Amino acid sequence: MVYEPKPIDVSAIVLSGDLSKLTERLAENAHDNWAARRMGEGWTYGPQRDDAAKKHPDLIPYADLPDSEKEYDRDTAMKTLQAIVALGYTIEKA
Repeated sequence: MVYEPKPIDVSAIVLSGDLSKLTERLAENAHDNWAARRMGEGWTYGPQRDDAAKKHPDLIPYADLPDSEKEYDRDTAMKTLQAIVALGYTIEKA
């Protein structure tokens, strides 16, 4: 069996300004969750990734990540928000 990913089509979804701002906060949260999970598994910061030694260069605050790494988290957050809207939900600040 060959896996064929079928993500929700979000090509027509344009996020409002407020949701675009939310993307950055969700990206930071995704990084923090990833880092907390890694640290809980015994990983620590290291200038080079070393799986055997459980060292990772991205175990730093989100603000200190290079833009190339932030972009991964931003894309995940944005695609998630777009999928929520594409599925017919609305997102409003309380």
